[in-house]
Amino acid sequence: MEVHAGGLGYREINDLIRSKGDKITVSGCLGQRFICAGMSEKAVTIEGIPGNALGAYLNGAEISVLGNAQDAVGDTMNDGKIVVHGNIGDAAGYAMRGGKIYVKGDAGYRAGIHMKAYKEKVPVMVIGGRAGSFLGEYQAGGIILVLGIGEGEKKIVGNFPCTGMHGGKMYLRSDCSDISFPDRVTPRSATDEDLNEIREYIREYCGLFGMDEDFILKSPFTVVTPDSKNPYKQLYVAN
Repeated sequence: MEVHAGGLGYREINDLIRSKGDKITVSGCLGQRFICAGMSEKAVTIEGIPGNALGAYLNGAEISVLGNAQDAVGDTMNDGKIVVHGNIGDAAGYAMRGGKIYVKGDAGYRAGIHMKAYKEKVPVMVIGGRAGSFLGEYQAGGIILVLGIGEGEKKIVGNFPCTGMHGGKMYLRSDCSDISFPDRVTPRSATDEDLNEIREYIREYCGLFGMDEDFILKSPFTVVTPDSKNPYKQLYVAN
C-alpha cells in the first residue's frame, strides 16, 4: 500500500497510514513532522525526508527511512524500531524508553538525551558514523553505541559526551584517547563480556546496512558508565 505525502500535512498522512494495511510506503515525504507518532503494528517505509519527531511516542511500529531524517527521531518512543539509511539531526531518542534506533550515518547534537530504562524495557540506539556534542546527556538507562564507520581522522563524538549521565551504558568504537569525559563517569576498554552485550546490535546493524561485522569488531571499543547510581546527589542533597 502506498501513501503519497505531497501536499499533505502530518495528520492526513498518519490517518492514511492507519487506514491502510500493515505494510505501507510513504512516498514524496518533504519535511512533514510527527509521522507515525504513537503508532503500533505497522511497517512503514518512507521515501524522502521526514521532519522533526519522526516516530515520536512510537509503540511497536517499525519505520524505515530511505534517506536522512531531521531532529528528534524517536522522541519518547516506547517500543518498535526506526531504521534510517542516512543521517539524523539533533536530539534523536530524546527520553527514549524502549525500542531500537539504527542510523547508518551520523547523528547531530544531544543524541540519547534523557534516555531511560525500566525493567524489561532497555532502549538501544546504534549510530554508524559519528555523533555530535552532548551525546548521552543525562542518560539514565539503555545502550548508546557509536561505530564511527568511515569517519577517518574525525573524533567519534563531539564535545561534552555523557554530561550528567547517571545510568545506562555508552559504547564507542574507539580507544577514546582524544575525548574528554566528565569526572563522574568511568571510561574503560571494553572486555569480551562487554562486546557480547552489544554483538547482537552490531549484527543487526550490519544486516540492515550491508556492513562487515568482523571488520567492525576488530577495532577497540570503549565502554562508559556512571561512577554510581546517583553521582550527582552531593550537588543537591545536604549530607
